[in-house]
Amino acid sequence: MSAVGVRELKNRLTHYLQLTKKGEEVIVTERGVPIALLQPITSAKQATSLSARLARISALGMAALPQKRLPKRLKAVQAKGPPASHAILEDRR
Repeated sequence: MSAVGVRELKNRLTHYLQLTKKGEEVIVTERGVPIALLQPITSAKQATSLSARLARISALGMAALPQKRLPKRLKAVQAKGPPASHAILEDRR
């Protein structure tokens, strides 16, 4: 486990992310006081936010996250003919 100051982390972020990928935990300090812990997402004990939990599940290979965002508004589709529920009921008979 290594400790790094905020300025050093900012300047060498890629290096510390590589260490984290290899399984090492990195303590982030501000003026010598620990403020955060960087750790591999697969070894995180309990994530508090939904985003963190989904990222952990994805990193473990249990799910795949969507690659792009869904549109905010979807257009309504108008279908012609009888409702689909009628076709379902007919199929059940």
